[in-house]
Amino acid sequence: MIAVLETWLGVPLLDALAPLVFLLAWIGYARWADGPGRPSLMARMHEYRLAWMRRMLARDNRIIDLQVVLVLVQNIAFFASSSIILIGGLAAVLGARDQALAILAELPLAAPGAARLFDAKVLLLVLVFVYAFFKFTWTLRQFNYVAILIGAAPPPSEVGSPAAERLVERAARMATRAADHFNKAMRAYYFGLAGLAWFVHPALLIAAVVWVALVSWRREFRSTSLTILGPVGEPLDAAPARVDARSSA
Repeated sequence: MIAVLETWLGVPLLDALAPLVFLLAWIGYARWADGPGRPSLMARMHEYRLAWMRRMLARDNRIIDLQVVLVLVQNIAFFASSSIILIGGLAAVLGARDQALAILAELPLAAPGAARLFDAKVLLLVLVFVYAFFKFTWTLRQFNYVAILIGAAPPPSEVGSPAAERLVERAARMATRAADHFNKAMRAYYFGLAGLAWFVHPALLIAAVVWVALVSWRREFRSTSLTILGPVGEPLDAAPARVDARSSA
């Protein structure tokens, strides 16, 4: 039965299943983790962004707030540029397929594959990093909108007015939307790095994808950073939880 399927597919069965597992894990985890009501690191950070915008509204000089946005934009621009470089490098690999296959053949445990299977592996990574590039550039635009909202904020004398509260809510939501797209792009990087394992063996790709999903879950829902920031809904002036300084993530 397996031999019949492999003949029909034109590739080993595990090589056909590996990219499906990759896409299902990536898309499935994203839809679950980004669902509404999740007590995640992103949800907690939104509460801090609301506090940031309220503090911003009370300041006469808002240069410091624009500087924070500028630092965020610079970091995102670096990753957007890196995505373009990676896409260009992957396109170059397609043009040097024979040399790449010769190098892969010398790796221990490497599973040999046809030229079109190699192209599929490269194109999967291209898809991942193109997605990341679009997410990074959209994040940049949304942080530009955050800067405009800060510039449009009413003076401190209007703190507490309905218009000021609406702007605080909108600015915080826009900043959170930008951070959400940045988080999706970084997640694409993580899964893209796992995709490199397919060049060695499809079983290694499946193992790498599971590992990335577990690491992402821990960082977003069970990390030390979330413990330090406090659970979702806790007042921001509450005493922070005691955390071992040797803990990571």
